Amino acid sequence: MNPTNRYERCLVLLSLLAMLLLPSVVNAATRYDIGLGVEYATGQYGTGITTDAVFVPFTVDVYPTERLDFSLQLPLVYQSSSAVVGGEFMGMRQPTSMGSLSTAMAAMTGPGPRTTASPADINNSQYGLGDMKLCAGYVLYTEEKYVPAIRPNFFLKIPTADKNKFLGTGAFDGGLAVELSKWFDRWITDGEMGYTFQGSSTVVSVKDYMYYSAGVGYQVSKNFRPMFLLKGSTPTVDGASALMEARVSVKYQLTKNTGIDGYVAKGITTASPDFSTGMSIFYYF
Repeated sequence: MNPTNRYERCLVLLSLLAMLLLPSVVNAATRYDIGLGVEYATGQYGTGITTDAVFVPFTVDVYPTERLDFSLQLPLVYQSSSAVVGGEFMGMRQPTSMGSLSTAMAAMTGPGPRTTASPADINNSQYGLGDMKLCAGYVLYTEEKYVPAIRPNFFLKIPTADKNKFLGTGAFDGGLAVELSKWFDRWITDGEMGYTFQGSSTVVSVKDYMYYSAGVGYQVSKNFRPMFLLKGSTPTVDGASALMEARVSVKYQLTKNTGIDGYVAKGITTASPDFSTGMSIFYYF
């Protein structure tokens, strides 16, 4: 059997196992929330062709216990060209988890288109369903006076996006990471380091990559917290530059059951979006 096929089957089995085990850990104390957001990113990503992309994610988060969390995200995606894979988003809900930048566009450095789109189709806009993402995390160690909270997490990308429209790579991806967070009075520091395994794609020459994020925030009031983050990764495509962006995000608790997240970001490296922004609203049950 092809090693890639074995890998993809393993990812599918792991996701099915997680979904089968979820009911056994859900109890009366389970918390959950749902959210809807919109994100926009623009850039050339080293291709010489500007691509505008819009990402509209629907998200469900489940918290069976105080330490354990699951989430499912299913987006709609629009992109103005096929020079890059505009479906490679990782939503804004958890800006320091789930494995990527606001948009990990699969693009290479150098001029010209870098997907397998034909010259006649490269400037055609595309839209449709994006890739589904399943995520899980567990707080292995709770925060103490001199020790940060430690939260391992993993994600699985299921290729529900149409690769023929270049909305996805058409392959299963998976990743593992460890997140650290620590409060200092009203200040919070947060960092994450992880690794993503990308499935083989006929759309673009992807490669496995390491990703990271680091940030600091301040609890201005009970309902409002701004945060500054640096996020990046090693190259996600053969021949590409590393990715890095600077992001300012805010969280605002509008009501007891409603929260708003927002951000603006500026790309620092060639393969990153020139500019991106987004907002989402969540309802907590």
